[in-house]
Amino acid sequence: MKSILLTAMMLLSGLAATAQTDPTIMTIDGKPVSRSEFEYSYNKNNSETVVDKKSVADYVDLFINYKLKVLAAEAAGIDTTESFRKEFLTYRDQQIRPAFIAPDDLKREAWKVYVETRDRIDSTGGMVRPAHILVMLQQKATKAQEAAAKQRIDSIAKALAGGADFAALAAKCSDDKGSAKRGGDISWICKGQTLKEFEDVVYGMKEGEVSKPFLSPVGYHIVKLLGRQSFFPYDSLKADIERFVSQDRVRERIISQNIDSIAKSSVPAITAEQVVDRKAAEMEAADSDLKNLVREYHDGLLLYEISNRTVWEKAAKDEAGQEAFFKKNKKKYAWDAPRYKGMAYNTKDAADIEAVKATVKDLPFEEWAETLRKTFNDSIRRIQVVKGIFKRGDNALVDKDVFAVDTVVNAPKGYPYSATYGKTLKAPENWRDVREQVVADYQDLLEKKWVAELRKRYKVKVDKKVLATVNKH
Repeated sequence: MKSILLTAMMLLSGLAATAQTDPTIMTIDGKPVSRSEFEYSYNKNNSETVVDKKSVADYVDLFINYKLKVLAAEAAGIDTTESFRKEFLTYRDQQIRPAFIAPDDLKREAWKVYVETRDRIDSTGGMVRPAHILVMLQQKATKAQEAAAKQRIDSIAKALAGGADFAALAAKCSDDKGSAKRGGDISWICKGQTLKEFEDVVYGMKEGEVSKPFLSPVGYHIVKLLGRQSFFPYDSLKADIERFVSQDRVRERIISQNIDSIAKSSVPAITAEQVVDRKAAEMEAADSDLKNLVREYHDGLLLYEISNRTVWEKAAKDEAGQEAFFKKNKKKYAWDAPRYKGMAYNTKDAADIEAVKATVKDLPFEEWAETLRKTFNDSIRRIQVVKGIFKRGDNALVDKDVFAVDTVVNAPKGYPYSATYGKTLKAPENWRDVREQVVADYQDLLEKKWVAELRKRYKVKVDKKVLATVNKH
Protein backbone atom coordinates (compact mmCIF):
# COMPACT_ATOMS: atom_id res chain seq x y z
CA MET A 1 0.00 0.00 0.00
CA LYS A 2 2.82 2.35 0.93
CA SER A 3 4.55 1.54 -2.37
CA ILE A 4 1.40 2.38 -4.37
CA LEU A 5 1.00 5.73 -2.60
CA LEU A 6 4.65 6.58 -3.17
CA THR A 7 4.33 5.79 -6.88
CA ALA A 8 1.20 7.92 -7.16
CA MET A 9 2.91 10.85 -5.42
CA MET A 10 5.88 10.61 -7.78
CA LEU A 11 3.57 10.63 -10.82
CA LEU A 12 1.67 13.64 -9.52
CA SER A 13 4.93 15.40 -8.79
CA GLY A 14 6.08 14.73 -12.38
CA LEU A 15 2.85 16.10 -13.80
CA ALA A 16 3.15 19.24 -11.72
CA ALA A 17 6.72 19.76 -12.87
CA THR A 18 5.66 19.36 -16.51
CA ALA A 19 2.87 21.89 -16.09
CA GLN A 20 5.32 24.45 -14.71
CA THR A 21 7.61 24.25 -17.76
CA ASP A 22 5.19 26.62 -19.49
CA PRO A 23 3.42 28.48 -16.70
CA THR A 24 0.54 30.92 -17.09
CA ILE A 25 1.87 34.44 -17.38
CA MET A 26 -1.51 36.18 -17.26
CA THR A 27 -5.22 35.59 -17.42
CA ILE A 28 -7.56 37.70 -19.56
CA ASP A 29 -11.25 37.33 -18.81
CA GLY A 30 -10.32 34.16 -16.93
CA LYS A 31 -8.53 32.64 -19.95
CA PRO A 32 -4.88 31.65 -19.32
CA VAL A 33 -2.07 32.94 -21.53
CA SER A 34 1.11 30.85 -21.42
CA ARG A 35 4.58 32.27 -21.02
CA SER A 36 5.64 30.70 -24.32
CA GLU A 37 2.89 32.58 -26.19
CA PHE A 38 3.96 35.88 -24.66
CA GLU A 39 7.63 35.16 -25.34
CA TYR A 40 6.92 34.24 -28.96
CA SER A 41 5.12 37.55 -29.51
CA TYR A 42 7.68 39.59 -27.59
CA ASN A 43 10.69 38.09 -29.34
CA LYS A 44 9.14 38.39 -32.79
CA ASN A 45 8.27 42.05 -32.29
CA ASN A 46 11.57 42.97 -30.63
CA SER A 47 14.14 41.29 -32.85
CA GLU A 48 17.51 42.81 -33.75
CA THR A 49 16.02 44.45 -36.86
CA VAL A 50 13.30 46.32 -34.91
CA VAL A 51 14.13 50.00 -34.41
CA ASP A 52 11.75 50.77 -31.54
CA LYS A 53 12.52 47.90 -29.18
CA LYS A 54 10.47 47.50 -26.03
CA SER A 55 11.43 46.12 -22.66
CA VAL A 56 9.38 43.19 -21.38
CA ALA A 57 7.64 45.52 -18.91
CA ASP A 58 6.76 48.02 -21.67
CA TYR A 59 5.55 45.27 -23.99
CA VAL A 60 3.08 43.82 -21.48
CA ASP A 61 0.47 46.56 -22.03
CA LEU A 62 0.77 46.29 -25.83
CA PHE A 63 0.30 42.53 -25.63
CA ILE A 64 -2.69 42.83 -23.30
CA ASN A 65 -4.35 45.37 -25.59
CA TYR A 66 -3.78 43.01 -28.51
CA LYS A 67 -5.36 40.07 -26.68
CA LEU A 68 -8.30 42.21 -25.51
CA LYS A 69 -9.08 43.21 -29.10
CA VAL A 70 -8.95 39.57 -30.18
CA LEU A 71 -11.34 38.73 -27.34
CA ALA A 72 -13.69 41.49 -28.53
CA ALA A 73 -13.57 40.07 -32.06
CA GLU A 74 -14.53 36.62 -30.77
CA ALA A 75 -17.31 38.16 -28.69
CA ALA A 76 -18.58 39.79 -31.90
CA GLY A 77 -18.63 36.37 -33.58
CA ILE A 78 -16.11 37.27 -36.27
CA ASP A 79 -14.31 33.95 -35.82
CA THR A 80 -17.51 32.09 -36.78
CA THR A 81 -18.05 33.84 -40.11
CA GLU A 82 -17.56 31.89 -43.32
CA SER A 83 -15.09 34.42 -44.74
CA PHE A 84 -12.90 34.30 -41.64
CA ARG A 85 -12.88 30.51 -41.43
CA LYS A 86 -12.05 30.17 -45.11
CA GLU A 87 -9.09 32.56 -44.94
CA PHE A 88 -7.77 31.17 -41.66
CA LEU A 89 -8.06 27.52 -42.65
CA THR A 90 -6.40 28.21 -46.00
CA TYR A 91 -3.35 29.53 -44.15
CA ARG A 92 -3.39 26.90 -41.42
CA ASP A 93 -3.73 24.05 -43.90
CA GLN A 94 -0.70 25.32 -45.81
CA GLN A 95 1.31 24.53 -42.66
CA ILE A 96 -0.41 21.18 -41.96
CA ARG A 97 -1.07 19.53 -45.34
CA PRO A 98 2.60 18.80 -46.18
CA ALA A 99 2.62 16.40 -43.20
CA PHE A 100 0.32 14.10 -45.20
CA ILE A 101 2.96 13.28 -47.80
CA ALA A 102 6.20 11.35 -47.43
CA PRO A 103 9.16 10.75 -49.74
CA ASP A 104 7.90 7.22 -50.40
CA ASP A 105 4.60 8.67 -51.65
CA LEU A 106 6.49 10.65 -54.28
CA LYS A 107 8.55 7.61 -55.27
CA ARG A 108 5.41 5.53 -55.67
CA GLU A 109 3.76 8.27 -57.70
CA ALA A 110 6.85 8.55 -59.92
CA TRP A 111 6.79 4.80 -60.60
CA LYS A 112 3.04 4.90 -61.22
CA VAL A 113 3.44 7.72 -63.77
CA TYR A 114 6.22 5.79 -65.47
CA VAL A 115 4.28 2.50 -65.66
CA GLU A 116 1.14 4.19 -66.99
CA THR A 117 3.14 6.03 -69.66
CA ARG A 118 5.18 2.95 -70.58
CA ASP A 119 2.12 0.71 -70.91
CA ARG A 120 0.24 3.27 -72.98
CA ILE A 121 3.14 3.78 -75.41
CA ASP A 122 4.15 0.12 -75.71
CA SER A 123 0.56 -0.96 -76.29
CA THR A 124 0.31 1.38 -79.28
CA GLY A 125 3.49 0.34 -81.06
CA GLY A 126 6.29 1.53 -78.83
CA MET A 127 8.73 4.20 -79.91
CA VAL A 128 10.24 4.96 -83.30
CA ARG A 129 13.13 7.14 -84.41
CA PRO A 130 12.51 8.57 -87.89
CA ALA A 131 14.62 10.89 -89.99
CA HIS A 132 12.86 12.81 -92.74
CA ILE A 133 13.32 15.15 -95.65
CA LEU A 134 10.51 17.69 -95.94
CA VAL A 135 9.43 19.72 -98.94
CA MET A 136 6.96 22.20 -97.52
CA LEU A 137 3.68 22.86 -99.28
CA GLN A 138 1.01 25.26 -98.05
CA GLN A 139 -2.50 23.82 -97.82
CA LYS A 140 -3.89 26.51 -100.13
CA ALA A 141 -1.03 26.20 -102.62
CA THR A 142 -1.64 26.87 -106.30
CA LYS A 143 -1.43 24.06 -108.81
CA ALA A 144 1.90 25.45 -110.01
CA GLN A 145 3.27 25.32 -106.46
CA GLU A 146 1.97 21.77 -106.01
CA ALA A 147 3.65 20.68 -109.24
CA ALA A 148 6.94 22.30 -108.24
CA ALA A 149 6.91 20.62 -104.79
CA LYS A 150 6.09 17.24 -106.34
CA GLN A 151 8.88 17.57 -108.89
CA ARG A 152 11.35 18.51 -106.12
CA ILE A 153 10.48 15.59 -103.80
CA ASP A 154 10.59 13.15 -106.74
CA SER A 155 14.08 14.34 -107.67
CA ILE A 156 15.22 13.80 -104.06
CA ALA A 157 13.69 10.30 -104.09
CA LYS A 158 15.48 9.55 -107.34
CA ALA A 159 18.79 10.66 -105.84
CA LEU A 160 18.26 8.39 -102.82
CA ALA A 161 17.39 5.49 -105.07
CA GLY A 162 20.65 6.11 -106.89
CA GLY A 163 22.63 5.72 -103.66
CA ALA A 164 22.79 9.29 -102.29
CA ASP A 165 23.38 9.63 -98.55
CA PHE A 166 20.10 10.31 -96.72
CA ALA A 167 21.61 12.47 -93.96
CA ALA A 168 23.54 14.59 -96.47
CA LEU A 169 20.45 15.17 -98.62
CA ALA A 170 18.36 16.03 -95.54
CA ALA A 171 20.93 18.58 -94.43
CA LYS A 172 20.98 20.14 -97.89
CA CYS A 173 17.37 19.86 -99.10
CA SER A 174 14.94 19.53 -96.17
CA ASP A 175 12.69 22.49 -95.33
CA ASP A 176 12.59 21.31 -91.69
CA LYS A 177 15.70 23.24 -90.74
CA GLY A 178 15.72 21.99 -87.16
CA SER A 179 16.04 18.30 -88.01
CA ALA A 180 18.07 19.07 -91.15
CA LYS A 181 21.02 20.04 -88.93
CA ARG A 182 20.92 16.47 -87.57
CA GLY A 183 20.67 14.77 -90.94
CA GLY A 184 16.86 14.75 -90.71
CA ASP A 185 16.84 12.94 -87.35
CA ILE A 186 13.63 13.73 -85.43
CA SER A 187 14.71 11.57 -82.45
CA TRP A 188 12.45 9.18 -80.56
CA ILE A 189 8.70 9.73 -80.81
CA CYS A 190 5.53 7.89 -79.88
CA LYS A 191 2.05 7.97 -81.34
CA GLY A 192 0.19 11.22 -80.80
CA GLN A 193 3.26 13.43 -80.98
CA THR A 194 3.24 14.22 -84.69
CA LEU A 195 0.86 14.32 -87.65
CA LYS A 196 -1.31 11.22 -88.09
CA GLU A 197 -0.37 10.92 -91.79
CA PHE A 198 3.30 10.93 -90.81
CA GLU A 199 2.85 8.37 -88.00
CA ASP A 200 0.79 6.02 -90.18
CA VAL A 201 3.70 5.70 -92.58
CA VAL A 202 6.49 5.56 -89.98
CA TYR A 203 4.86 2.92 -87.78
CA GLY A 204 4.41 0.68 -90.83
CA MET A 205 8.12 0.70 -91.70
CA LYS A 206 11.01 -1.60 -90.80
CA GLU A 207 14.23 -0.37 -89.22
CA GLY A 208 16.59 0.96 -91.94
CA GLU A 209 13.82 1.24 -94.54
CA VAL A 210 13.37 4.42 -96.63
CA SER A 211 9.82 5.38 -97.61
CA LYS A 212 8.47 6.62 -100.88
CA PRO A 213 7.40 10.29 -100.97
CA PHE A 214 4.07 10.90 -99.19
CA LEU A 215 1.92 13.92 -98.48
CA SER A 216 0.86 15.36 -95.08
CA PRO A 217 -0.82 18.69 -94.21
CA VAL A 218 2.61 20.38 -94.15
CA GLY A 219 4.04 19.02 -97.38
CA TYR A 220 5.89 16.05 -98.90
CA HIS A 221 8.07 13.72 -96.78
CA ILE A 222 10.58 11.00 -97.38
CA VAL A 223 11.32 9.06 -94.17
CA LYS A 224 14.10 6.75 -93.09
CA LEU A 225 13.40 4.68 -89.96
CA LEU A 226 16.53 4.81 -87.84
CA GLY A 227 15.25 2.68 -84.96
CA ARG A 228 12.37 1.10 -83.06
CA GLN A 229 12.17 0.20 -79.37
CA SER A 230 9.96 -0.15 -76.32
CA PHE A 231 9.60 2.80 -73.92
CA PHE A 232 12.75 4.09 -72.19
CA PRO A 233 13.93 2.28 -69.01
CA TYR A 234 12.85 3.83 -65.71
CA ASP A 235 16.35 4.76 -64.50
CA SER A 236 16.94 6.95 -67.56
CA LEU A 237 13.79 8.99 -66.79
CA LYS A 238 13.71 8.78 -63.00
CA ALA A 239 15.12 12.25 -62.29
CA ASP A 240 12.72 13.95 -64.74
CA ILE A 241 9.67 12.06 -63.46
CA GLU A 242 10.54 12.81 -59.82
CA ARG A 243 10.84 16.50 -60.71
CA PHE A 244 7.42 16.31 -62.32
CA VAL A 245 5.71 14.68 -59.32
CA SER A 246 7.37 17.23 -57.01
CA GLN A 247 5.37 20.03 -58.63
CA ASP A 248 2.87 21.66 -56.28
CA ARG A 249 -0.22 20.54 -58.19
CA VAL A 250 0.89 16.88 -58.16
CA ARG A 251 1.92 17.01 -54.50
CA GLU A 252 -1.44 18.55 -53.59
CA ARG A 253 -3.28 15.81 -55.45
CA ILE A 254 -1.35 13.13 -53.55
CA ILE A 255 -1.96 14.92 -50.25
CA SER A 256 -5.69 15.10 -50.96
CA GLN A 257 -5.77 11.42 -51.87
CA ASN A 258 -3.99 10.49 -48.63
CA ILE A 259 -6.33 12.63 -46.54
CA ASP A 260 -9.41 11.13 -48.23
CA SER A 261 -8.03 7.65 -47.63
CA ILE A 262 -7.55 8.35 -43.91
CA ALA A 263 -11.04 9.83 -43.65
CA LYS A 264 -12.69 6.80 -45.29
CA SER A 265 -10.73 4.24 -43.28
CA SER A 266 -11.40 5.92 -39.92
CA VAL A 267 -13.91 4.27 -37.58
CA PRO A 268 -16.31 5.90 -37.42
CA ALA A 269 -15.76 7.60 -40.77
CA ILE A 270 -14.84 11.28 -40.60
CA THR A 271 -14.54 14.11 -43.11
CA ALA A 272 -11.34 15.24 -44.81
CA GLU A 273 -11.59 18.51 -42.89
CA GLN A 274 -11.72 16.62 -39.60
CA VAL A 275 -8.62 14.66 -40.59
CA VAL A 276 -6.70 17.91 -41.10
CA ASP A 277 -8.10 19.36 -37.86
CA ARG A 278 -6.89 16.31 -35.96
CA LYS A 279 -3.45 16.46 -37.53
CA ALA A 280 -3.24 20.19 -36.77
CA ALA A 281 -3.98 19.53 -33.09
CA GLU A 282 -1.30 16.81 -32.97
CA MET A 283 1.34 18.94 -34.67
CA GLU A 284 0.62 22.03 -32.59
CA ALA A 285 0.82 19.98 -29.40
CA ALA A 286 4.25 18.73 -30.41
CA ASP A 287 5.60 22.01 -31.83
CA SER A 288 5.05 25.20 -29.84
CA ASP A 289 6.49 27.36 -32.65
CA LEU A 290 3.89 26.01 -35.08
CA LYS A 291 1.16 26.48 -32.50
CA ASN A 292 2.17 30.10 -31.94
CA LEU A 293 2.49 30.74 -35.68
CA VAL A 294 -1.02 29.45 -36.38
CA ARG A 295 -2.45 31.31 -33.40
CA GLU A 296 -0.73 34.50 -34.49
CA TYR A 297 -2.36 34.31 -37.92
CA HIS A 298 -5.73 33.44 -36.39
CA ASP A 299 -5.59 36.34 -33.96
CA GLY A 300 -4.14 38.70 -36.57
CA LEU A 301 -7.12 38.16 -38.87
CA LEU A 302 -9.50 38.83 -35.99
CA LEU A 303 -7.55 41.90 -34.92
CA TYR A 304 -7.63 43.38 -38.41
CA GLU A 305 -11.36 42.88 -38.85
CA ILE A 306 -12.41 44.17 -35.42
CA SER A 307 -10.03 47.16 -35.68
CA ASN A 308 -11.38 47.99 -39.12
CA ARG A 309 -14.96 47.90 -37.87
CA THR A 310 -14.35 49.72 -34.61
CA VAL A 311 -11.63 52.24 -35.51
CA TRP A 312 -10.28 52.52 -39.06
CA GLU A 313 -13.42 52.34 -41.19
CA LYS A 314 -15.49 54.17 -38.61
CA ALA A 315 -13.03 57.07 -38.43
CA ALA A 316 -12.70 57.25 -42.22
CA LYS A 317 -16.48 57.38 -42.82
CA ASP A 318 -17.60 59.48 -39.86
CA GLU A 319 -17.37 62.96 -41.39
CA ALA A 320 -19.42 64.52 -38.58
CA GLY A 321 -17.00 63.04 -36.08
CA GLN A 322 -14.03 64.27 -38.09
CA GLU A 323 -15.47 67.77 -38.22
CA ALA A 324 -16.21 67.83 -34.49
CA PHE A 325 -12.73 66.53 -33.70
CA PHE A 326 -11.15 69.21 -35.92
CA LYS A 327 -13.11 72.02 -34.28
CA LYS A 328 -12.13 70.79 -30.83
CA ASN A 329 -8.44 70.51 -31.76
CA LYS A 330 -8.13 73.30 -34.32
CA LYS A 331 -4.90 74.71 -32.87
CA LYS A 332 -3.20 71.36 -33.44
CA TYR A 333 -3.56 71.80 -37.21
CA ALA A 334 -2.13 75.32 -37.50
CA TRP A 335 0.37 75.76 -40.32
CA ASP A 336 3.87 77.13 -39.85
CA ALA A 337 3.55 79.03 -43.14
CA PRO A 338 0.70 80.03 -45.49
CA ARG A 339 -0.75 77.51 -47.95
CA TYR A 340 -2.36 78.03 -51.33
CA LYS A 341 -5.70 76.29 -51.70
CA GLY A 342 -6.48 76.03 -55.37
CA MET A 343 -5.05 74.77 -58.61
CA ALA A 344 -2.24 75.23 -61.10
CA TYR A 345 -3.31 74.54 -64.67
CA ASN A 346 -2.28 74.65 -68.32
CA THR A 347 -4.47 74.96 -71.40
CA LYS A 348 -4.19 74.39 -75.14
CA ASP A 349 -6.05 77.60 -75.94
CA ALA A 350 -5.65 81.02 -74.32
CA ALA A 351 -9.43 81.45 -74.08
CA ASP A 352 -9.70 78.51 -71.69
CA ILE A 353 -7.63 80.26 -69.01
CA GLU A 354 -10.58 82.45 -67.97
CA ALA A 355 -13.13 79.77 -68.84
CA VAL A 356 -11.59 77.46 -66.23
CA LYS A 357 -11.85 80.11 -63.52
CA ALA A 358 -15.44 80.91 -64.43
CA THR A 359 -16.40 77.24 -64.33
CA VAL A 360 -15.29 76.63 -60.72
CA LYS A 361 -15.82 80.12 -59.31
CA ASP A 362 -18.99 79.36 -57.33
CA LEU A 363 -18.37 75.64 -56.70
CA PRO A 364 -17.13 73.92 -53.51
CA PHE A 365 -13.44 73.06 -53.71
CA GLU A 366 -14.23 69.32 -53.54
CA GLU A 367 -16.24 69.53 -56.80
CA TRP A 368 -13.64 71.27 -58.93
CA ALA A 369 -11.86 68.22 -60.31
CA GLU A 370 -14.93 66.35 -61.58
CA THR A 371 -16.55 69.49 -62.99
CA LEU A 372 -13.40 70.45 -64.90
CA ARG A 373 -13.04 66.92 -66.26
CA LYS A 374 -16.60 66.90 -67.61
CA THR A 375 -16.38 70.44 -69.00
CA PHE A 376 -12.93 70.46 -70.59
CA ASN A 377 -11.63 66.89 -70.87
CA ASP A 378 -14.69 64.80 -71.66
CA SER A 379 -13.76 63.95 -75.27
CA ILE A 380 -10.61 65.96 -76.01
CA ARG A 381 -8.15 66.83 -73.26
CA ARG A 382 -8.05 70.63 -73.37
CA ILE A 383 -6.48 71.31 -69.97
CA GLN A 384 -4.04 69.83 -67.46
CA VAL A 385 -4.77 70.57 -63.80
CA VAL A 386 -2.99 70.02 -60.48
CA LYS A 387 -5.39 70.70 -57.62
CA GLY A 388 -4.60 70.74 -53.92
CA ILE A 389 -3.34 72.65 -50.92
CA PHE A 390 0.19 73.75 -51.73
CA LYS A 391 3.01 74.90 -49.51
CA ARG A 392 6.06 76.64 -50.88
CA GLY A 393 8.11 74.16 -52.90
CA ASP A 394 5.23 71.86 -53.85
CA ASN A 395 4.56 73.25 -57.34
CA ALA A 396 6.76 75.47 -59.52
CA LEU A 397 3.85 77.43 -61.05
CA VAL A 398 2.31 78.11 -57.62
CA ASP A 399 5.74 79.10 -56.29
CA LYS A 400 6.17 81.65 -59.09
CA ASP A 401 2.61 83.06 -59.29
CA VAL A 402 1.61 82.93 -55.61
CA PHE A 403 4.74 82.83 -53.46
CA ALA A 404 6.82 85.08 -55.76
CA VAL A 405 9.66 82.60 -56.00
CA ASP A 406 12.18 83.21 -58.78
CA THR A 407 11.91 79.85 -60.53
CA VAL A 408 11.58 78.35 -64.00
CA VAL A 409 8.23 76.84 -64.96
CA ASN A 410 8.18 74.31 -67.81
CA ALA A 411 4.78 74.04 -69.47
CA PRO A 412 3.64 70.57 -70.60
CA LYS A 413 4.05 69.98 -74.32
CA GLY A 414 0.98 71.20 -76.19
CA TYR A 415 -0.34 73.22 -73.24
CA PRO A 416 1.51 76.56 -73.47
CA TYR A 417 -0.88 78.72 -71.43
CA SER A 418 -0.67 78.56 -67.64
CA ALA A 419 -2.40 80.08 -64.64
CA THR A 420 -3.31 79.54 -61.01
CA TYR A 421 -6.64 79.97 -59.31
CA GLY A 422 -7.49 79.78 -55.63
CA LYS A 423 -6.68 81.60 -52.41
CA THR A 424 -3.89 81.86 -49.85
CA LEU A 425 -4.71 80.63 -46.34
CA LYS A 426 -2.86 81.22 -43.08
CA ALA A 427 -4.66 78.27 -41.47
CA PRO A 428 -7.00 75.46 -42.58
CA GLU A 429 -10.53 76.66 -43.36
CA ASN A 430 -12.13 73.36 -42.36
CA TRP A 431 -11.29 69.74 -41.54
CA ARG A 432 -11.19 68.77 -45.21
CA ASP A 433 -8.08 70.93 -45.67
CA VAL A 434 -6.18 68.62 -43.31
CA ARG A 435 -8.34 65.52 -43.66
CA GLU A 436 -5.56 62.90 -43.62
CA GLN A 437 -4.16 64.26 -40.35
CA VAL A 438 -7.61 64.58 -38.81
CA VAL A 439 -8.59 61.01 -39.75
CA ALA A 440 -5.32 59.62 -38.34
CA ASP A 441 -5.74 61.55 -35.08
CA TYR A 442 -9.42 60.65 -34.86
CA GLN A 443 -8.49 56.99 -35.27
CA ASP A 444 -6.03 57.33 -32.38
CA LEU A 445 -8.78 58.81 -30.21
CA LEU A 446 -11.23 56.02 -31.06
CA GLU A 447 -8.49 53.45 -30.41
CA LYS A 448 -7.76 54.82 -26.94
CA LYS A 449 -11.44 54.95 -26.03
CA TRP A 450 -11.95 51.42 -27.27
CA VAL A 451 -9.01 50.03 -25.32
CA ALA A 452 -10.20 51.82 -22.18
CA GLU A 453 -13.64 50.22 -22.60
CA LEU A 454 -12.09 46.77 -23.08
CA ARG A 455 -9.96 47.23 -19.97
CA LYS A 456 -13.11 47.93 -17.99
CA ARG A 457 -15.06 45.08 -19.56
CA TYR A 458 -12.48 42.31 -19.17
CA LYS A 459 -10.46 41.51 -16.07
CA VAL A 460 -6.71 41.13 -16.60
CA LYS A 461 -4.33 39.59 -14.08
CA VAL A 462 -0.56 39.39 -14.66
CA ASP A 463 1.70 37.04 -12.71
CA LYS A 464 4.73 39.26 -12.10
CA LYS A 465 6.86 36.35 -10.87
CA VAL A 466 6.36 34.50 -14.16
CA LEU A 467 6.80 37.76 -16.11
CA ALA A 468 10.24 38.15 -14.49
CA THR A 469 11.30 34.78 -15.99
CA VAL A 470 10.60 35.73 -19.61
CA ASN A 471 13.61 34.66 -21.71
CA LYS A 472 15.47 33.77 -18.51
CA HIS A 473 14.45 30.15 -17.96
